[in-house]
Amino acid sequence: MVEAYKQTRKPALKSAKMRKQQPKNESKPSCAAAPVTLLVIAAVLRYLLMTSKYQGIIANHVTISTPLNSWKRVLEGSFLFSKDINPYDGDRLHEMPLAVKFYQMVYECMFKNVYFMFIAFDLGTGVLLYFATKRYAKLFLEEHQEKGRFPKDVQKYLPREDFPDKVTIYVLMSILFNPYSLLGCVGFSTMGIHNFFLSLFIFGMVFGNVLISSFALAICSCVSLYPVILILPLITYFAKVHKSQLKAASVAVSFIAFLILITWCNTKLSFNFAANVYGFILSVPDLQPNIGLFWYFFTEMFDHFRELFIYSFQINATILYLVPLSIRFRNTPFVLTVALLFLIAIFKSYPCSSDLGFALSLLPNFLHLFSFCQQGFVVGVILLITSSLAPVLWHLWIYNASANANFYFGVTLAYAIAQIFLVTDILFAQTKWEFSLKHGKDTKIDGEEGVLSLE
Repeated sequence: MVEAYKQTRKPALKSAKMRKQQPKNESKPSCAAAPVTLLVIAAVLRYLLMTSKYQGIIANHVTISTPLNSWKRVLEGSFLFSKDINPYDGDRLHEMPLAVKFYQMVYECMFKNVYFMFIAFDLGTGVLLYFATKRYAKLFLEEHQEKGRFPKDVQKYLPREDFPDKVTIYVLMSILFNPYSLLGCVGFSTMGIHNFFLSLFIFGMVFGNVLISSFALAICSCVSLYPVILILPLITYFAKVHKSQLKAASVAVSFIAFLILITWCNTKLSFNFAANVYGFILSVPDLQPNIGLFWYFFTEMFDHFRELFIYSFQINATILYLVPLSIRFRNTPFVLTVALLFLIAIFKSYPCSSDLGFALSLLPNFLHLFSFCQQGFVVGVILLITSSLAPVLWHLWIYNASANANFYFGVTLAYAIAQIFLVTDILFAQTKWEFSLKHGKDTKIDGEEGVLSLE
């Protein structure tokens, strides 16, 4: 009887094991289909918002549309080009001529449907970041594969086998459903197209392609000027990660060559475009309120102090943090790239919500740093409150006349402070991570618990 029971029991156990293993095999196709599903949902969501009655309100809001990325201004410039009138003789167009021609060409290819055009670029940004993130996450996982060479109390923080899959999905969801980038697409902000080339730059950098990365960065630099500082982390990435001094030198030469070529093409279309594009970005003549820091200071100050503050603000937005951060994070150029993108979004002269949306979408790449961060809750609350209050206070100030510029600037100032807290928290978390990999997370100094602090 006992032998008969054992014989009947074994097949039952085998079938039970097969039933347990079966769902794991069935889950793989769903994971593979997840990116496609997210792209379809994001496209439908964008189209529904674009065709709704709220599209006009979103497109005209100062947090979405600025003089540098307004689609209406691009249409005006394109119309003037078609009539052989130089649009840079006035003060309406601040996009480079080649960009206007490119938008017009893409618009024609999209059957003159502006909805499809902006949705396609937004989805393209998501796809490029998806593959770039997967490549970066795999390299990061391989770098930390040998857990035995790290202290025992840090091993639980090391990336696991599913790290690349998790990070890529998080990045894709972040760029597609981030409210800041989503509203920028719905409002027809050309920053969505600019972000596509930024993602192409990151894609080329991570995969070690000299031409793609340098060409994309040259386009971004010619459009909005500030991304030119990203050439330093790009060179560092090729030298440190790809371990090729030849490629590092080649990418610098290619970047300069593409800059010269793009500038030459622009001068062929309009010789006096530079004053209306780069001069406009640097001198900040249009003081229409936005979510940046420039407009309020230059509205309130005396004119004889203007040049001093122009130099101070522009140095702060470009080279002030570039050298010290590049020296400190020279071994982690991807972290340096994200930090500089945040600084550009904070301190550029005419920022919009899409700038922050793109930088935020890259944060899931640092999933391993989240346990070392300390300001996540504070930053999230401040961003939520300021993003909600900004349109309210703008309406009270401009339409109801029951508030003033100080109310709105207070919100934009808190908005910038939240971003500063965020980027400093990430950089300090990276410092803690590097320290913990060498010395362990729980360290003692003279028999007492040591605390790593920023002074």
